[in-house]
Amino acid sequence: MNALENKIPPPVVGLFFALIIWAISTLTAPVTFFNSQPGLVVAVVLLLSGFGFAISGSISFHLAKTTVNPLKPEAASSLVTSGVFRYSRNPMYVGMTLILLAWAIYLAAPFGLFAVVGFIAYIQRFQIAPEERALVALFGDAYTTYQSNVRRWL
Repeated sequence: MNALENKIPPPVVGLFFALIIWAISTLTAPVTFFNSQPGLVVAVVLLLSGFGFAISGSISFHLAKTTVNPLKPEAASSLVTSGVFRYSRNPMYVGMTLILLAWAIYLAAPFGLFAVVGFIAYIQRFQIAPEERALVALFGDAYTTYQSNVRRWL
C-alpha cells in the first residue's frame, strides 16, 4: 500500500472522486432537499468556501516561498503556520472536500457523500500521513508543536 503514498496528485484524486459522485448521481434518484433552492444555496456556499480554503493555503505557501507540490513534501523550505494554517494543517484538502460536498449536493446525490468520505480516507492515508512524516523529519519539534496546536482538518 505504500506504493500509493505521495504518488497521485491530490487534484487528480479529487477529480476521480468527483467522477464517482457524478456516477452515483446517474444511478440514484435525486433527493428533494438537495434538488431545491436551499440545496443550491448550500452547494454554492460550500463551493466558495472550498475554493477560499484551497486558494488561501496556496497563497500562504507562495508567500512563504515554499513548495506547493504535495508529491514532494520533503522539499518544503519553511513551516507555514500563519493565515488559514492557523485553523487547519491541510486547508487545501479541506477545500477539496468542501468542493466535493458542494458537487454531491448540486447533483442531488446524497449517496455521493460516501465518495466524499472515501476521498477523506484516501487523502488521510496516502497523502497527509506521508506528508506529516516528512514534515516531522524536516522541522522536528516545531512541527510536532504545530500538530498539537492545530487540527489536521478543521
